[in-house]
Amino acid sequence: MFGRSLYAVFAVVAVTATGCGGGQDSYASIVDKAKTEKKLVIGVKADQPGLGLRTPDGSFTGFDVEVATYVAKQLGVEPSGITFKETVTANREAFIEQGQVDMVVATYSITDARKQKVSFAGPYFVAGQALLVRADDAALTGPEALNGKKLCSVAGSTPAQKVKTEYAKEVQLQEERTYSACVDRVLGGQLDALTTDNVILAGYAAQHAGKLKVVGEPFSTEKYGIGMKKDDTNGRKAVNDALEKMFADGSWTKALQASVGSSGFTVSQAPQLERY
Repeated sequence: MFGRSLYAVFAVVAVTATGCGGGQDSYASIVDKAKTEKKLVIGVKADQPGLGLRTPDGSFTGFDVEVATYVAKQLGVEPSGITFKETVTANREAFIEQGQVDMVVATYSITDARKQKVSFAGPYFVAGQALLVRADDAALTGPEALNGKKLCSVAGSTPAQKVKTEYAKEVQLQEERTYSACVDRVLGGQLDALTTDNVILAGYAAQHAGKLKVVGEPFSTEKYGIGMKKDDTNGRKAVNDALEKMFADGSWTKALQASVGSSGFTVSQAPQLERY
């Protein structure tokens, strides 16, 4: 059910023009748009192996893509009615607020600050912050070892600042637009480490086997939610109901195993939904 052949049928046009996002501006709820148009625009990451990755043929693969596809189906939208749109960490709220996407499923941690701008269903996954370093680096074993080192994270994300505030005040923070740009700089030796959620890092370590490794016990709790318009109470309930069904019928476990199991990441239990 979750093999690569599934992605071949996706409508995965990556819309980049601001004026043609196709979001839900004319609908009170994502539920209404899904029911009426049988189409949804969903924001996903494009550079995170195992979670949200654009493949050479233009389709998207990964656990977030599987979750998004399952939820859309429960709302009445078939894979052929989904348009996946690339989002990066810094533009997720803006894309939702501007109506460029109907929902975002993109390793999107639920925070009180973000709840001021968007509404969240979930969490559908709980991750923890860790470090990605070169495989031959024996000195960097956790965040406390980063004093004097160069640490990368992405614009709009908070993990690197957390390291500086709580673990290594002398760390040198470097910011890139995407995690993949951080990975390239760690591989090239310009930076020492990348920090973000362990499941994201596991995908990069698998992609660059023998060159990169994940270190450090998880030192945060990151609850991934599905973001949508702030006032869409009906949509939040419907998406939570879809996630509850995905947890219960085994589809969630199958999707996670198929997407990140090969990286060596330990597949966890489905989280508890936090309805509000």
